[in-house]
Amino acid sequence: MPRVARKMSLTKVYHIILRGNDRQDIFYEKQDYEKFLKLVVNTKEKYEYEVYTYCLMTNHVHLIIYDAKDEISKIMQSIGIAYSIYFAKKYNRNGHLFQNRFISKNIEIENDLYRLCRYIHQNPVKAGISKMEDYEWSSYNEFIHKNKIIHSQFILSMFGQTKKEAIENFILFHSYEANEINEEVKYEGITKLTDQQIKEKIQKLLQLKEISDIYMYDKNTRNEKIQKLKNIQGTTKSQLARVLGMNRKMIERIMNEKS
Repeated sequence: MPRVARKMSLTKVYHIILRGNDRQDIFYEKQDYEKFLKLVVNTKEKYEYEVYTYCLMTNHVHLIIYDAKDEISKIMQSIGIAYSIYFAKKYNRNGHLFQNRFISKNIEIENDLYRLCRYIHQNPVKAGISKMEDYEWSSYNEFIHKNKIIHSQFILSMFGQTKKEAIENFILFHSYEANEINEEVKYEGITKLTDQQIKEKIQKLLQLKEISDIYMYDKNTRNEKIQKLKNIQGTTKSQLARVLGMNRKMIERIMNEKS
């Protein structure tokens, strides 16, 4: 099936989400975050767009950008390919690093822009990683102190007439919890679990001494037990299949069966 062309934003402002394939980590250490941001800076110079907000999480990235030239696909392709090559070479990894195409949501209403800005900055807080002001890989502190990557004036202008007033109101606004979560991003506040953590949760939930004990049950009972794993947050069907030693398609089929 041919891909549907992206609808261009009337305001030229977009919320971009770039995810690791199957939610895998795309940043392992400080150098990786720095490399990605350097690529953003390089593409800004090449394509002449503005970054309004950003946040780099372990397995996904948020960007709000202003793209006057309607080159959003070229911009994200340039960043994605360059970072994938860097990542594959550094970690000797094969296969796709990112999940399908990047997600882009048009931002047409001013209220949506500053509310989304807050939601993005609160990602580390919701994931239980860090306070906003302590998180190194988001644009929050650039709004308050000094711009390095972002163009902060447009969003700050929504919070006050003077810079001092705008920053004070910006900080106050960010002190309230954001509830504006759409379907594309609602899972991202969930901390991804390791295989060992998943194994322990499965054993506890299904009352198994060993993971392999699940094969002692007849097919129907086994499938009923596997369906209970839908309640485990922070995992994927691929990870469940890996931990259980089963085929991913089989897991998907069982999960989709009516109870």
